[in-house]
Amino acid sequence: MFTLAMRSVRQRPGRFAATLLSAFLGAAIIMTFNSMHDTAGAPGVDSVSSETLSTAAGVVGGYGTLLVFFAVASTLTVNVRQRSAEIDLLRCSGATPAQLKRMVVGEAVAVALLGALLAIGPAMLGGRVLLDVFQDSGQVAESVDYTFGPIALYSGLDITVLAAAGAAFLAVRRATGGGRRSRGRGRKLLVRGSLALGGLSIGTTFALSSTDAALMAPPAYGAILLSVGLALLSPGLLRALLGRLPLRGPSGYPAVHGLRARAAQLSGVMVPLIVFIGMATATLYMQSAENDAIDAAGVPKSVDAKNLETLNLTVVGIIVVFSCIMLVNSLYAATTYRRKEFGQQRLAGATPGQVLGMVGIESLVLTVTGVVLGTGGALAGIVAFTTVRTDSVLPDQGLGIWLGVVAVAVAVTMGTSLVTAWRVLRVPAIDAVALAA
Repeated sequence: MFTLAMRSVRQRPGRFAATLLSAFLGAAIIMTFNSMHDTAGAPGVDSVSSETLSTAAGVVGGYGTLLVFFAVASTLTVNVRQRSAEIDLLRCSGATPAQLKRMVVGEAVAVALLGALLAIGPAMLGGRVLLDVFQDSGQVAESVDYTFGPIALYSGLDITVLAAAGAAFLAVRRATGGGRRSRGRGRKLLVRGSLALGGLSIGTTFALSSTDAALMAPPAYGAILLSVGLALLSPGLLRALLGRLPLRGPSGYPAVHGLRARAAQLSGVMVPLIVFIGMATATLYMQSAENDAIDAAGVPKSVDAKNLETLNLTVVGIIVVFSCIMLVNSLYAATTYRRKEFGQQRLAGATPGQVLGMVGIESLVLTVTGVVLGTGGALAGIVAFTTVRTDSVLPDQGLGIWLGVVAVAVAVTMGTSLVTAWRVLRVPAIDAVALAA
């Protein structure tokens, strides 16, 4: 089966493009920031510079690990689902579930390893740029030289490959009919754990003082955990919403019907969308409130305050880029997979405009759901932070930051879905159905 996996990767590399891109970007992020550990441990680095670099590597490296797993898991899940006919044929030909698992996991490991190896060069360049940012802000001494060592290299390779292997195993296990009962229990445990830990983390904020250096950490982590929990709940919430939408017509009815039928499969889209909105909104608002509080106090920013601001803005930048790429990957793969469905609708009498209208309505419903849930997770952390830090319930920044985050989410979700659907619709309906058969 491993030989079959390698042959499949060589013969149809386009099938694994989304997974390769996710592995490449994830490994690049992990190696970029973990190279700060190598740089901090080099001879002659002063203690202040070493602490700054190690903090950046520890905080963002942890985020990077989670993002890699979610990105690779979402793309692999879509990939395996699109190959359901091929997997069924192999099972009918005598392949056992264990052999299929070895084949799919082997493919995932090979693609992830290739992506991680390709990421080494960009990660070295990104690490140098990141070090320059710290040096330009005065947080790291100019005499510190960049080092890309074993911590960066092995962490990038190991985490990416392990994430791909684990995600592929879970995806093919579901596709071959195993673990359906445990999957439901596992999802419930994850949801309850995320929401409980998120609420506990946010509650911890009120036990700290307004000048505590770690004040931003509990509400930020709480907002992240709540966003993850809400993202995992999103399929069920989406079904409940769809039951109340009064959409009719040649585009509205099939949009609602299709979303209801595919609600469980849309987690690959909803998770990055909700986590992006929740994390970006919470971090940007809390950092803005912190800056205003420091300015109002009339004191210069300390090194710790500068480190925190740099980390927060860096984290948001990573979240924006990586989450957008996860969304684009998931939406592109999911929309392309519907080529046969679109062709059948057109053969049944639907016009290309009506099919595009259906896709637009679906994207709008997904976006609104993601914005509501992501904003809810972010708002819990923001209110806790501003209440303790400024004695106000809400920050003074208004809706500007939130509107900017929502605009990015809308542009990515709607743009990717509609452009991909438009490209799919350029194929004649008969050819689309025949090619997908």
